[in-house]
Amino acid sequence: MRSKLPYLALLGLMTALTKTVAGASEAAALTLEDALRSAEQVNTGVLLGREGVAQAQEQANQTRAGVLPNVGLSAQQRRTSAVTIANNTAVAGAAANRFDGNLTGSFDILNPQQLSALRAAHTGVDVAGFDYRTSIQVALTSVAQTYFTHLRDLHRIPLLDDTVSRARQLLDLAVNQLSAGVATQIDVTRAKSELAQAEQARLQQDTVVYQSELALKRLLNLETAGTLQLADFTVRRAAAGEYAAADEQAAYRQRADWLSAQKALERAKLDVRTARLERLPDLSLAGQYGYTGTEFDDGGKQTGWFAGAIVSVPVFNGLRTGADRRLALSRQRAQEYRLRDLELQISAEIRLALQDAGSRFRQIAVAETGLQLGQEELRLARVRFEQGVADNREVIDAQNTLALASDNYNEAIYQYNLSRLELARVRGDVRGILAEKTE
Repeated sequence: MRSKLPYLALLGLMTALTKTVAGASEAAALTLEDALRSAEQVNTGVLLGREGVAQAQEQANQTRAGVLPNVGLSAQQRRTSAVTIANNTAVAGAAANRFDGNLTGSFDILNPQQLSALRAAHTGVDVAGFDYRTSIQVALTSVAQTYFTHLRDLHRIPLLDDTVSRARQLLDLAVNQLSAGVATQIDVTRAKSELAQAEQARLQQDTVVYQSELALKRLLNLETAGTLQLADFTVRRAAAGEYAAADEQAAYRQRADWLSAQKALERAKLDVRTARLERLPDLSLAGQYGYTGTEFDDGGKQTGWFAGAIVSVPVFNGLRTGADRRLALSRQRAQEYRLRDLELQISAEIRLALQDAGSRFRQIAVAETGLQLGQEELRLARVRFEQGVADNREVIDAQNTLALASDNYNEAIYQYNLSRLELARVRGDVRGILAEKTE
């Protein structure tokens, strides 16, 4: 008799490998937290927002160049032949060489308009930063919505499998009832038709799941050919009374779009101030030091320099100053209108999100009751059909009602998840949904 130890060892090794593979598969499942974290790194909207900040910073640096010293080196070698005109006679002189090498510099000591423009440019960097934060919130919202949608579609598969299983059981029951002389051939035909419809819906769901999976992969910049597993995420169920009344002022401070609008208004006011400062004089220093000779390597070059202060007073610039001021004032008023409209929008969003979350919570309980009633209706209908009291139309109707109730319950949970996500968004922090996970 052969020893069983090698077989037991092989069995133990296979069991260990199975557990390892299962653990690795579970570890590879994408969580909502991982998806949100990945979105900040690879989402196209976020990347574009990041580049917007970089561009705004460089534009500010360009503006800053106007208030810093301007220093340059120049070297010029020329050969000229001057023409002298005397008594209406042009006489060409001898050709001559000239080399000039100069170090020049200038610095605006007092330029109010440029300083105000620099402040406005730095404010523009802040605006771009808040816009970047807004793009992050938009991307996180889109990813979380698609994540919940894919979970909803995945959860619908076992529900449809149950529907197919019930349809097959009904077909078997109809065949048995027909053999017993209790049912008729039309009962069997109805059961087959019901099974065909259930199988068709189940096959279609594979496409729906694949579609939502591709949508999530695209948002996360994942390879479309790769496999994607999602970790389940159950949002904590809370009644409307558990939601703290959202302080609108606190929400404003959390909303990056409101902060961006505030900074944009501040920049508009600075633009108005800059336009008004165009009427003030500018004071600058300028200087030059260099060598002049016949050739660049001429040892007899002479040095020359100058230094001075320059005052520039705008007298008439074609009415541009007034036009700039009126344009800046118009932009300021337009930004004030946008800010007011945004505040009304945020207030409405908060109130609607609170109401919707509370309503979605109550709808889950209603959907759960409908599911229980559907299960009981199917049980009673099957009993009546088995006893020959009625045909299987009642069973088919009850099965359809149960399938609809199951799908309605799954949809109610999905809509509740979206409502809580929307509540987190309108409060200015989509990541807040992560704290609502039921362990």
